[in-house]
Amino acid sequence: MTDSDELTTRLVRLREAQAVEPMPPWAARARRLRALEAMLRAQREAFAAAINADFGQRPAEETDLLEIFPSLSAIRHALAHGRRWMKPRRRLADLLFLPARTELQPQPLGVIGIIVPWNYPLYLAIGPLVDALVAGNRAMLKMSEFTPRFSALFAEQMAKVFAADEVVVVNGDATVAQAFSALPFDHLLFTGSTAVGHHVMRAASANLTPVTLELGGKSPAIIGPGARFDHAVERIVFGKLVNAGQTCIAPDYVLLPRARVDDFISTAGKVLAQMYPALGSSKQYASIVSDRQYQRLVELRDDARTRGAQVHRLSEAGEDPARRLLPPQLLSGVNDEMAVMREEIFGPLLPLVPYDSIDEAIAYVRAHPHPLALYLFENDRSLVDRVLTRTHAGGVSINDTLYHIAQHNLPFGGIGASGMGGYHGEAGFRTFSHVKPVFRQARFNGAGLLNPPYGARFRRMLDLLLRRG
Repeated sequence: MTDSDELTTRLVRLREAQAVEPMPPWAARARRLRALEAMLRAQREAFAAAINADFGQRPAEETDLLEIFPSLSAIRHALAHGRRWMKPRRRLADLLFLPARTELQPQPLGVIGIIVPWNYPLYLAIGPLVDALVAGNRAMLKMSEFTPRFSALFAEQMAKVFAADEVVVVNGDATVAQAFSALPFDHLLFTGSTAVGHHVMRAASANLTPVTLELGGKSPAIIGPGARFDHAVERIVFGKLVNAGQTCIAPDYVLLPRARVDDFISTAGKVLAQMYPALGSSKQYASIVSDRQYQRLVELRDDARTRGAQVHRLSEAGEDPARRLLPPQLLSGVNDEMAVMREEIFGPLLPLVPYDSIDEAIAYVRAHPHPLALYLFENDRSLVDRVLTRTHAGGVSINDTLYHIAQHNLPFGGIGASGMGGYHGEAGFRTFSHVKPVFRQARFNGAGLLNPPYGARFRRMLDLLLRRG
């Protein structure tokens, strides 16, 4: 447990160190990134084992694919491009102010606070940390109490790599998280639920701390009339079931032509059998992270069934509360009165919402809060453009799921209820930098012509400015 005074002491130490070196050279930034990379490679198996223990079952293959790989890839991308990102960018001065020069100078914000969730506790710590470090900042991370083994190991290993005035990792319960979000960081990034996001933003506002909120919401997958249907089902099932659906950008429900609902159920069962044979004994299907989350999902399912939904089990495997194993289930006959259609699911339940026209599907998405992700399966470019133009989402993948998050040259972030701001790659560098505008006046210039007293010469110059303005 870390109390508020200790958190403040650690922040002050980071801030004082940043004041000594407010603009770290590229060599210092690269050293920190390489040290982080070396630690990740050395602790790869230990981290996967700790995450597996926290979940009860989380396949090492998924940790490698969804956490280790994108973390290492983000570091390599930052090392390849960071020196260029930090260079001042020349801009042309307005014609009437020549021969003055202007530029945009990226400057580290200072100390970045990062609140890490439990579902991808490694990548959602490393990803924003890489962006903070390449931008020249120091950082303080609050890990999730719901992955205690990994959080403790991560804090231990980071303390071996970074000095206490470079990067600090803290652990603790919700009380610590509340105190953490109330600290006067130079920027605060939170990844988690929309409900908690309200509290984080409220706490940050007391210090006018700028925030990046990576929240969730109900991300739709739309199967268009011209989609390759079997391909769409396979990619939706994949995107839904990695980490047993405990992914902020997992497809939350499917909008599909009314005549294809039974086809989706049948095809999804076949896809599941290929991906997870003998699911009940499979070591490659993740458990639900906690008893609380398991019970929440069961209640969502049961509420929908009580209200008239049909539940379609895709596997013969039984539910196992002791192992927190919840086999995938589709829900048809759903409506917006059901909790499963109002709340983010965050698990292996997938409602099917039929439509009679693509405009009806678009209208459904538009009638609900903006999602963090939208997935569209369609080969007609004009229809794709119609959906893109008429819907809002934090990010979009066409004819696939999840992979827009893995593109270093695309920012990752939400909109409206699904968040604000973005990061990843250069977008993250900009988020954690102040791009400072600088005007450099030439030695010989005409600025004095506008000095008082405002006589005839001034009026001639003003007339010129007004004509050219």
